[in-house]
Amino acid sequence: MTSTKSWRQWLPTLPILNWGRRYDRATLAGDLTAALIVTIMLIPQSLAYAMLAGLPLEVGLYACIAPLLLYTIFGSSRVLAVGPVAVVSLMTATAIGSHAIAGSPMYWSIALTLAFLSGAILLLMGIFRLGFLANFLSTPVISGFITASALLIAASQLKTLMGVAAERHNFIAPQGDNELITSLIRQIPQAHGLTLIIGVFALLFLLAVRLGLKQLLVRWGIAEKIATGITRTAPVFLIALTILLAWIFQWQAQGVKIVGTIPQSLPPFTLPLWDMALWKELALPALLISVVGFVESISIGQTLATQRRQRIEPNQELVALGASNLSASFTGGFPVTGGFARSVVNFDAGAQTPAAGGFAAICIMLAALLLTPALYYLPQAILSATIMVAVLSLVDIGILKRTWAYSKSDFAAVATTLLVTLWVGVEAGLLVGIGVSLALFIFRTSQPHIATIGLVPGTEHFRNVLRHDVLVSPQVVSLRVDGSLYFANARSLEDRINQTVADNPAIQHLLLQCSAINDIDASALASLESLNQQLREAGITLHLTEIKGPVMDKLQQTHFLRDLSGKIFLTHYQAIHELAPEINHQHFPTRNRQSRSDCQ
Repeated sequence: MTSTKSWRQWLPTLPILNWGRRYDRATLAGDLTAALIVTIMLIPQSLAYAMLAGLPLEVGLYACIAPLLLYTIFGSSRVLAVGPVAVVSLMTATAIGSHAIAGSPMYWSIALTLAFLSGAILLLMGIFRLGFLANFLSTPVISGFITASALLIAASQLKTLMGVAAERHNFIAPQGDNELITSLIRQIPQAHGLTLIIGVFALLFLLAVRLGLKQLLVRWGIAEKIATGITRTAPVFLIALTILLAWIFQWQAQGVKIVGTIPQSLPPFTLPLWDMALWKELALPALLISVVGFVESISIGQTLATQRRQRIEPNQELVALGASNLSASFTGGFPVTGGFARSVVNFDAGAQTPAAGGFAAICIMLAALLLTPALYYLPQAILSATIMVAVLSLVDIGILKRTWAYSKSDFAAVATTLLVTLWVGVEAGLLVGIGVSLALFIFRTSQPHIATIGLVPGTEHFRNVLRHDVLVSPQVVSLRVDGSLYFANARSLEDRINQTVADNPAIQHLLLQCSAINDIDASALASLESLNQQLREAGITLHLTEIKGPVMDKLQQTHFLRDLSGKIFLTHYQAIHELAPEINHQHFPTRNRQSRSDCQ
């Protein structure tokens, strides 16, 4: 029985079996309404993101159908809407760009392979409960990366908005004349006038819709629900209007690039390339796409779940996203994840269960079968404007000011990630950002804050002698280590204790308060054993206080506690009461430092 139970915990669960039992008409109505609204938003977005990824436009529709259906079965979020997103689309284009020409059959096949690898990585991470690995992407790194990626995406769409050619995905790359911005600036005189007018108009219209249309309609006396509906359908109105104008005035004949023929079909059955050499080259991009997609998805999923007092299971989300990406690889799609904007729309529209995504998949399937001929005259500049407006909300330049004021190390991580992403590319930027964050973390923890502490008069509390007026004894010195002890900071503790002994010639007892120590690794344990011996030989007794249970459990398996020259006290006050009872009779602190507002 125990063996069976242990095996079951590794198997993916089916959340649909939980919420499906309580499905009723009211839930159905909410899900259907949300599905229709999300579909209206998702169709132009999916076409635009396929274009951003360098794929045929219909691939964007294909990437929405099977992934949404699979997420309905495996997903733990009630409102997350899965499909193509801007950052992942850019990373897809970057990963495939060196292997094939954009738009070619081989390019599409590699995109399928990338989706397959990403799905397999996510699925394995979910099965083996490795969701914690995403924690290595710190918030500053993610913010810097997404901001830089959004700038890259917006800049990459200027070529379509201007009607010129510029293929690079590097913003300020060191290749000089080949960088994207230089290429675009040099081609301004060659910009196609009508295309530029259409693109700028679409950009301004979509910005106006996003920034103030709803508020304007409400001020005009229109009900808020109706105003919200008009705001969400405004992009569809723009698409319909420009298609009509392009058909009437034959913009294609005047040099405006249009979408052209989009096949009317259900998603085809496709297979990834079974090329091990290609898999090795795509392994790192697939891993980065998986982690970035998971972080983006879990962030919005948890935020929305909290608002409804629900919860999502990160490892189950890995399984769901893995299944979604695998399904995309077999149905003509490319890598997908949970989208921020459409998930919020799904939430606001009243989605109650993941079934809303399933219904949206059916609606998109019908659109792929019936509506694609109507998109023939759609100017490509409209899709570029759609992308640019969508990524504007991702740009957070203010993160630089906030991190500079709060933490210089976090600022370094943000700035490095942002600059390397713009200068070299998305993969290099993300890897360098992770590397800088880990290096800064090791540097910070290698020098933990170690305070000499004393008794606050009239209490049983101990505080830093440099920050508070406290009572101390020359024979008993207390140190508090604010951090776990491991190989990188063991020497730092040794140096501090040796310095403390040298500065206090009357010292007889050294107390190490361990309330902030969550772990002691083998290197730090060896250092403590050496310190214990050195202090014993110097006639100084080492005592430990306030050791946490898990740390004590590990220490009890060693010789360190048995060889400890002093005692282990439950509280630091008990230790001082026994070893330095005279300080309880002192009326005035022996340190006269100005207290600060913090409690260090």
